[in-house]
Amino acid sequence: MGRKRKSVQRKEFKLGDIVRMRKKHPCGSYTWQVIRVGADVKIKCQGCGRIVMLPRLEFERKMIRVEEES
Repeated sequence: MGRKRKSVQRKEFKLGDIVRMRKKHPCGSYTWQVIRVGADVKIKCQGCGRIVMLPRLEFERKMIRVEEES
């Protein structure tokens, strides 16, 4: 008996894009700029400038959409 795997649909984004995340940052902003892409994704808050690095799968799960393309 095998386990069924959910297929994760890849969300399209690239370096320099402004993305909207599900949860609000403590500063009040929902928008982040993608500043590094790889196995991990580094994003910069557009409200306060804070930089956060997330594993790619976690980032794709938390991202809602691309607001502005670079």
